[in-house]
Amino acid sequence: MFEKFLARWGLGNAADAPEGAQFYKPYAEPHVNFLYNLLFCDDLELFRNDEAAKAGSVWAMLLAASPDPEALREIAQNDEEESRVRTLAFNRLRAAGQPVPAKKLLGVVVEVFLQHGLDVVAAYPDGRVRYLNQSGKVAVFEGGPPRVEALARELIAISQGLVDKIGPWEKNRLPPPRKGNVRMTFLVSDGLYFGEGPFQVLQRDAMGGPVLAKAAELLQQAVDAALK
Repeated sequence: MFEKFLARWGLGNAADAPEGAQFYKPYAEPHVNFLYNLLFCDDLELFRNDEAAKAGSVWAMLLAASPDPEALREIAQNDEEESRVRTLAFNRLRAAGQPVPAKKLLGVVVEVFLQHGLDVVAAYPDGRVRYLNQSGKVAVFEGGPPRVEALARELIAISQGLVDKIGPWEKNRLPPPRKGNVRMTFLVSDGLYFGEGPFQVLQRDAMGGPVLAKAAELLQQAVDAALK
């Protein structure tokens, strides 16, 4: 199953992936670094591979040199489409100067740099979840188990309240947080939003605390499910 996932996103050739200004390498393994950068959906070129090209009209439109704005809008606004695909469509619309709705949350990525490396959990409204352990081990959830999906959607719902109170980051995505800090990155229709600070500070924060608590619950459930 995981091999099919790797093939779908071109991860089998991760060492040869295009690396832009925002391609960071917090892990020893190239395929884990590739998967890490895919989480944020801010570099379309990382999704450009043979499997994507064969995947049908959605990817043909997303990867087109001059995509039709109305077709992109249809993808972006389709609640049945994969959340990261919708994020890419919104990104292309913004890049073309097209109007997009504000503050529609399509993903949450929580990162904390621990003693031995970076721990990351990412959740999307469609219930998909990614967990990258500081050791470089990866857990990918595409369609279940039900509790993991439910917690992913709960994390999105809680995070929407925080997104409603802050604004987008106008610069390129930053490198992973330094040791002791935690970062919450929000994939939103009008750009990347984020908050960062020492773990204990954000844990007590009225807005950030509930997001971190739910992310920790999701992370534990993801670990338990992966072990089973």
